[in-house]
Amino acid sequence: MSEENKAVARRWFDDLFNAQNLDAADEITAQDSVNHDPLLTNLPSGPEGDKHVVNLYHGAFPAAQITVEDQIAEGDKVVTRWTGRGTHQGEFMGVAPSGNRVEITGMTINRVSGSKISETWTIYDALGMMQQIGAMPSPGGGQG
Repeated sequence: MSEENKAVARRWFDDLFNAQNLDAADEITAQDSVNHDPLLTNLPSGPEGDKHVVNLYHGAFPAAQITVEDQIAEGDKVVTRWTGRGTHQGEFMGVAPSGNRVEITGMTINRVSGSKISETWTIYDALGMMQQIGAMPSPGGGQG
């Protein structure tokens, strides 16, 4: 079951996010799925929440891609360590496009039930992302 769960979790990154195939959300995300994200606190549940995430990030970073670095599965949970890369070309959370190249790392835990993602917890370098797009000062004191 672990390998099957990892495949479902990986489809979120490959088919839904990277390929922007929004229909994949309907195939891999449970209708009552809950997504816990540090920046996106009021996401709709289910596939619509996942579609919102993809549209939000690709609206700001049109060619963004996520590389799956590692996956570990145990029981009904899959942990994925990933790296996201893109160029800030659209407004993101009120921040005008900067043209800056962004690279962040993160981890996502998916709970899989009935071959669908039923709950997601994501943690990533949101501060670093905001610094890279120039929304807040970098540790060295300058912008971006």
